[in-house]
Amino acid sequence: MIAPMIAAPILVFLIFVAPIWLFLHYRSKNKISEGLSVEDKEQFRALADKAEQMRDRIRTLEHILDAEHPNWRRMD
Repeated sequence: MIAPMIAAPILVFLIFVAPIWLFLHYRSKNKISEGLSVEDKEQFRALADKAEQMRDRIRTLEHILDAEHPNWRRMD
């Protein structure tokens, strides 16, 4: 009585779910192993350039604040 109740969900899982699951799993592993695409590399370079610009701007602002308000870093 219990065996058919357990066997049916296991068969459904093995026939339908497991193959799709394995296919999607190994497809994603393959994409990860390929590395970054050309578009991803370009986007990464653009983000790195923007980060450099922001760093330069922050340094400039800190220099201005240091000149105008020497104790600004210690303000609570």
